[in-house]
Parts: sequence; C-alpha cells; structure tokens
Amino acid sequence: MFIGAHMSGPISSVPFRTVQIGGNTFQIFSHSPRMWRTSLNEMKVKKFKEGMDKYKLDPTKVLIHASYLINLASPKEDVWEKSKVLLKSELEISHELNLKYVNVHPGSRLDSPAEVALERVGRAIYEILKDSPKDVMLVLENVSPKGGNIGYNFHQLKTIADISGCNVKFTYDTCHGFDGGYDIRTRDGMKELLSEIDDTIGMDKLIMCHLNDSKYPLGFHKDRHERIGKGYIGKDGFTNFFSYDEIRCIPMILETPGGEIEHEEDILTVKKILSFLGLE
Repeated sequence: MFIGAHMSGPISSVPFRTVQIGGNTFQIFSHSPRMWRTSLNEMKVKKFKEGMDKYKLDPTKVLIHASYLINLASPKEDVWEKSKVLLKSELEISHELNLKYVNVHPGSRLDSPAEVALERVGRAIYEILKDSPKDVMLVLENVSPKGGNIGYNFHQLKTIADISGCNVKFTYDTCHGFDGGYDIRTRDGMKELLSEIDDTIGMDKLIMCHLNDSKYPLGFHKDRHERIGKGYIGKDGFTNFFSYDEIRCIPMILETPGGEIEHEEDILTVKKILSFLGLE
C-alpha cells in the first residue's frame, strides 16, 4: 500500500523526510499556494530528483497540489484567465520534477449558475491541456459542498471531464466526501460511493486518495480535516474503508493537522488498521 503525507518545507529534502515518517509517497506544493507566480530552483530540483532515486520513490504515486488561488469556475474573467496561466505553470513544473500528476480543486461558482460554472471549468481544462506537457496528467479532486464549490460529487466531476474532452484523472478526499454525504463508515455507504464512481468516471480513473478524518459530522459542509481516527469517521470508519480492495490499491495522501511527527503517528495508525484486517 502506498501512503504518505502532504509535505511542507524545501522540496529537495521531501523524499528523505517522507521515508523518515514511514511513508512511500507524498504530496507537495510546487510553490507558495497563496501566490500567483511560480519559480523553480535548479539545485533544489536536482536534489529532489536524486532523493527520489535514492529512496526508490515511485513518481507515478506522487501528487503536486495546485495553488489554492486557482478558480477555474470563476465568473470573473481576470481570475479565470490568471487561473489558467497558473495551472499551466504547475503542469510545467511537474514535468521538470519528473512527476506525473497535478491535483486541482475545480473551483467555486460564486454567484453564477452551476451549469455555467461546470462549462467554464471544462473549457479551461481543454485550453490548458492542449499546450501542456503530455507526460503530466491533471487530477480533479472532489470538494466539500460549501461556498459555491462545484465538483462535490462524481456526477459533476464527470460533467467537467466530458466538457473538456480531455483524459483527466480523479482524487477522492475522505473528509470532503464525508462533508458531502458519502458515509464510508458503513457497507451501504461504501456501496453507494463505489457504485457512483463506477457509473460516472469509472474506478480506473480514480488514482489518488486524500486521507483525512473529519472534525464535523456527516453532511455538515464545513471542510475541517482531523487526524486519522480522531474525528467523526473514526478508526471503525477507516477500518470499513480499507476493507475494500479497490480502495487499498490507490495511493493515500494525508492532509491531516500537524506536522511530520503527527503524520508519522497517523501513518502508524493506518498500518495498525491494516494489521487488524490482516493486510500488513
């Protein structure tokens, strides 16, 4: 099983620090997620690639998370245009790092109709990917249904992909999904989730998972991540989640509160759950 965490700090040391906390995959920002400009330090890139090779980390199991400023659904033309430029830059950085996937939130429609926002996201993706590196893939993440967000279920995510006409992939965030009513704590809830995925994007296109517990109960639309087993999904909920073969084969990236000490503890918690299931 591939499991790791979102890693802050210099990218040059991320491979080493990932192994130190017991991980074999990770997620990073390619630059400050609160800035519209990107930059790439050649020496840090070189050390990053050397670390990937040294610790035998698979670049196809790693994510770059795109900037939070990007809003491909925005009805504001200036924001929409800047978002396309920035996401294209993120894809180019991923290419330079020899990484395969860039994860992005579809965005918020603000006060525009949902169908208009879905079309804008799909059109933006087409315009971005037609001139982007072909060895890097865009990954759409399900979001919490709050603040005008779109892409909070797989029907919306499929609509975006269909409009774009592009071969995009998908990430499932357990906290966002719980916020949106997907109850992974129960067999019926998992049956509903997996059935919806099969009927929309197809399980083969779900290639990553953001592994987060939730500070709020099912369907609260708050998007507040909690450490594994300490929230409303809980250890029993994740035990149910990991009991499905089609879930365990997807790389798991923690975005839980805290730093590397806490991430190491959360990775150990996951491994204990797998051990309980006889799946070490």
